[in-house]
Amino acid sequence: MSQNLDMNAGRESDGCVVPAKCPNKGGSPSPAEGMEGRRPTKENTGQTAASQMQSWGNALAGLNRVREAAKRDKRLQFTALLHHVSVALLANSFYSLKREAAPGVDGVTWQEYETGLDKRLEDLHSRVHRGTYRAQPSKRAYIPKPDGRQRPLGIAALEDKIVQHAVGTVLNQIYEGDFRAFSYGFRPGRSAHDALDALSVGILRKKVNWVLDADIRDCFGSFSHTWMVTFVQHRIGDRRVLRLIKKWLKAGVLEEGEWSKTEKGTPQGSVISPLLANVYLHYVFDLWVQDWRKRRAAGEVIVVRYADDSVLGFQYRADAERFLQE
Repeated sequence: MSQNLDMNAGRESDGCVVPAKCPNKGGSPSPAEGMEGRRPTKENTGQTAASQMQSWGNALAGLNRVREAAKRDKRLQFTALLHHVSVALLANSFYSLKREAAPGVDGVTWQEYETGLDKRLEDLHSRVHRGTYRAQPSKRAYIPKPDGRQRPLGIAALEDKIVQHAVGTVLNQIYEGDFRAFSYGFRPGRSAHDALDALSVGILRKKVNWVLDADIRDCFGSFSHTWMVTFVQHRIGDRRVLRLIKKWLKAGVLEEGEWSKTEKGTPQGSVISPLLANVYLHYVFDLWVQDWRKRRAAGEVIVVRYADDSVLGFQYRADAERFLQE
């Protein structure tokens, strides 16, 4: 952990859940109509659009039920979740991805996959639910860091992105009610600007005289896979969802044609990694911070966390130094 302690952090607001957007793609002609060279009739187009909207409405209703159940019982372990990963949710996830993102090891672009999308998603849905879906390794890429070093990124294959986004959408219904209010990174309806606003309000309204600025070294690359699965199992008991997460953690990395096994961590840049990171840090950092503030601090303490970066404000320097040591 790297850190700084200096003079001069956050308003804690309630978390929120933003429902996933409805696919912005309407119905497409059936294969038969395409071969015959006819345009689909208005009646058929209307029926297709109505069917898609009904499917998406059912998917949203299911997600809402998961969210409400998670709110009612904070200790409930969900044993049946995969059925919420429907074709409609996979379609929504596909249209939520960046169109111009670089392809993974599969070499498939977003535009290529959109061709014959309905059949592709039906096949993907079938493989996910039959257990024959296989996660592909991430393609290693690097981006420069301000200090001159290289930050490794993992570019997932397109189908892995789709399934990860869909599963993440389901899991978010549960975890958004669990995560602490001072956690801002990679959460629906929250941004870095919200974290900065919380920091500003905390400094102005609370008795903050000292600030601890800390980040976790190699956060995404250091997670224990065993502990990650253990933490997820507190809420997720669906073995099929757990198998998917394990597949993504163990898929490995492909760099310059060489495959390497991933013993720890989760690829930074993959769709599911931010959520998994938040789950891990919720248990190893956020809950500990909350307990420490109640039991150990002599004065006021405020906390703002954005992914692996945290800023804490203390009334007393002794609290700040004790917290840093512990």
